[in-house]
Amino acid sequence: MQKSVLLLLFTLLIFSCSRNKDEKIIKTVNNDYDKAFAFFKQGQKDSSFFYFELAKDQYLNSNDSLGTARCLVFIGLHQYDEGDFFGAQETSLSAIRFIGNKQKDSLLCYAYNTIANASDEMNQYDQAIPYYQLAIKYSFKSINTLIYKNNLAVCLRNAKRYSESIKLSTEIISKVTKGTNEYAKFLNNLAKTKWMADPSYNPVPWYQKALEIRIKQKDLWGQNSSYASLAKYYDGKDTDSSIYYLNKQYKIALEINSPDDELNALRGLIQSNALYSERYLQRYLALNDSIQQARAAAKNQFALIRYEVEKNKTENLRLEKENAQKQYRLTRQRVITGTSVFLLLLVIGGGTFWYKRRKQRLELEAENKVKETQLHLSKKIHDVVANGIYRVMSEIEYKEDIDREGMLDKLEHMYNQSRDISHDVEQKTITEIPYSEQIAELLKSFAADHRRVFIAGNETEQWTNVGKRIKDEIKHVLQELMVNMKKHSQADQVVVRFETSGQQLKIVYKDNGIGMPQEKTQGKGLSNTVSRIESLGGEIIFVSELGKGLSVTTNIPLV
Repeated sequence: MQKSVLLLLFTLLIFSCSRNKDEKIIKTVNNDYDKAFAFFKQGQKDSSFFYFELAKDQYLNSNDSLGTARCLVFIGLHQYDEGDFFGAQETSLSAIRFIGNKQKDSLLCYAYNTIANASDEMNQYDQAIPYYQLAIKYSFKSINTLIYKNNLAVCLRNAKRYSESIKLSTEIISKVTKGTNEYAKFLNNLAKTKWMADPSYNPVPWYQKALEIRIKQKDLWGQNSSYASLAKYYDGKDTDSSIYYLNKQYKIALEINSPDDELNALRGLIQSNALYSERYLQRYLALNDSIQQARAAAKNQFALIRYEVEKNKTENLRLEKENAQKQYRLTRQRVITGTSVFLLLLVIGGGTFWYKRRKQRLELEAENKVKETQLHLSKKIHDVVANGIYRVMSEIEYKEDIDREGMLDKLEHMYNQSRDISHDVEQKTITEIPYSEQIAELLKSFAADHRRVFIAGNETEQWTNVGKRIKDEIKHVLQELMVNMKKHSQADQVVVRFETSGQQLKIVYKDNGIGMPQEKTQGKGLSNTVSRIESLGGEIIFVSELGKGLSVTTNIPLV
């Protein structure tokens, strides 16, 4: 599948989006986006990725969701092109959330097609098919629609749904002008599907016809595909013919600088003849290592670029905050200084004028205030201290059993009142949060507007006989499952149920997400989850079917 064609079409068509004539589009000026797109057209992927990240943040700050989505679509294409298929899926899904209904006939189809292509590359055909169908649904250009349908047809073939693939390919080829590159590609794919569906079918005439068109059109990428198809057909049937076409493919791959196709041709030559094995094995091994290293380096480079962008953004925000704080302090200091000078002048100017007139009045008021204060203190001492002590004396005198602690409390109360303490100091007691509330808070923290989390059986009594070590491990296990769900499942409903039977604690987790490949259960996080449960003498069972969610059952003995 020549999916690189999509990249070229995207470059040419990204700005040719159809819009409703009455729709008002607000375009944000973004110099980083212009730089990113220029680097994209020049094939400078690192620089393009870097500036698309910067442009995305600028669009986010200006609340331009459409600009943000456009940047994310480009970033997803970069990740897919470099073999970061998981990253391409995640980024493209983020783009879809920003697109909404603003441009559903343009950006959406590119985002859905990238998700489908990435799923197809990872052999997740059942997951890829509905995304190809969405790309077709939102496509409004006929050539794009045909390409998406062809991608879907190839995916159906990979999923061994041959009859559906043949029907769709036949429909596609009927709408393409004969003699064109597109016709040759669709014809070659249809012939290959028929042969895979029926090994007795001879696809060579159609292969040769597609090859003739591609040679005439000087389509080197297409010729490479034709030679690969012919070599594959003759493999095991006619060794000489297979080697002939493999050599053709190898030369074309060198000419178009396609390491993957060169690697495939070398693999075929090495497997077909011992002589070729000696001649090409070293080149094959070196090229394979080079490709793997280049892809790993590209992924790491993209991650590093993202890290640098985030670090720069954080640093800029910190500097902006510091500048704002300095400006605030400077302004406040100026206000305080100005106000102080003004008040000082006012006091000096006006104080001298009426100082003598106030002097006698102030002295009289001071004397009255002293008398008033004395009277107030006298009354307060009488009411608080004298009367309080008298009451305590009365209780001591007439009670046979003296409550020592109670007497001390009353004396302390009077002491506090005598010092004019306006309110009692409330002693705060530290209480431990019940484990059931801890579990509920942990699980509910993963709920969102688009995701609901249901909890059953999490009553306080459920955890009465459960030890601290088991409780700690359960929290780690649940957190790992919920983090895995949030990152990968795309679920909108999650159910966690707890139940105790005898001396056995059972925890059932279930979501309605996309499911999980069998090999994913061996990932580091889930592997640690299995180890935690087994260390408690329990067992954990994963049941998953792609597209139908994940179910995890955990049994832990309480003895």
